[in-house]
Amino acid sequence: MRVGAFVLAAQFPGQGHGEALHRAVRSAEAAEAAGLDSVWLAEHHFVPYGVCPSAVTLAALLLGRTERIRVGTAVSVLPNTHPVALGEQAALLHLTSGGRFSLGVGRGGPWVDLEVFGSGLEAYEQGFTESLDLLLRWLRDPRVSAGSERFAFREVPVVPRPDELLDGDGGSAEGPEVVVACTSPASVRLAAERGLPMLLGMHCGDEDKADMVALWRRHARAAGHTPEHIARAGHVSAGVVQIADGREEAEETLMKAMPGWLKKGLDAHVTVDGRRRSMRDPVAYTELLCGLHPVGTPKLAADRLAATAERTGISRFALLVEGSGDLATTEENVRRLGAEVLPLLV
Repeated sequence: MRVGAFVLAAQFPGQGHGEALHRAVRSAEAAEAAGLDSVWLAEHHFVPYGVCPSAVTLAALLLGRTERIRVGTAVSVLPNTHPVALGEQAALLHLTSGGRFSLGVGRGGPWVDLEVFGSGLEAYEQGFTESLDLLLRWLRDPRVSAGSERFAFREVPVVPRPDELLDGDGGSAEGPEVVVACTSPASVRLAAERGLPMLLGMHCGDEDKADMVALWRRHARAAGHTPEHIARAGHVSAGVVQIADGREEAEETLMKAMPGWLKKGLDAHVTVDGRRRSMRDPVAYTELLCGLHPVGTPKLAADRLAATAERTGISRFALLVEGSGDLATTEENVRRLGAEVLPLLV
């Protein structure tokens, strides 16, 4: 089982941007020290839900500050960037980190980001598949051209080539891992047909995640992927973790901090076209997360992770570690996750 930290750089009430980003960096450094497998970095624009606007930039910093841990984006919002530019950055991080970088991509939402970056609503509603395919071609082919209405350019060489990882680095010689955030049957099918693992959200329970994995496998088989490829797909389950000596103590820590952050962060999202949006009740959502995920004693946390793995077939986890909103509490949470939970999962 591969357990990693999920870091949003969340800005809790009363905190500044610098404080949130400092906690994010320290969370990742603590994750490596604790023996976690990976750290996954979120990306958001113009909202306190998360104040990291470029997951690949923060990933570069953390790859430079660490030696062993895998660093991934969860996710880089593909409609907000040119897929070739993102592909170049991913290749650079893959090669210079010795293969420790994972590129998670997602569709994002119908937010004002699309207006600010000039990509428009169409990039969100209809353009994700085209962008993903261009990104994949850039990461796999030596030369790439494009001739669509949205992307049109002459053939150019791919520099740097992501498949030129130096011998002995230990990462995949084929290029960086690509993971797709999936929230609907359409996105599950898209990932499956391309043979890409899924990142499944922390709002989903085991039953929903098991159904999505089963759907992915059906579409992957129909697309001609081999049983071996399907069996080793490294899907990632996002969740929340808070370790304490008692379940009530862990839940109380999150209930005191997360609803205020969620309300402020979710309310700040602005749609690009004025469409109505439905946001979760912050208190009810926090209660839901506490009930779904490893929130409680080390034994309870290990049992919940093991149960999710058994029910869904997913053995990789990205767990939100900063739900307390406090740096010292977050670092202790990560330390206990590594020292007291991981040994129970062996």
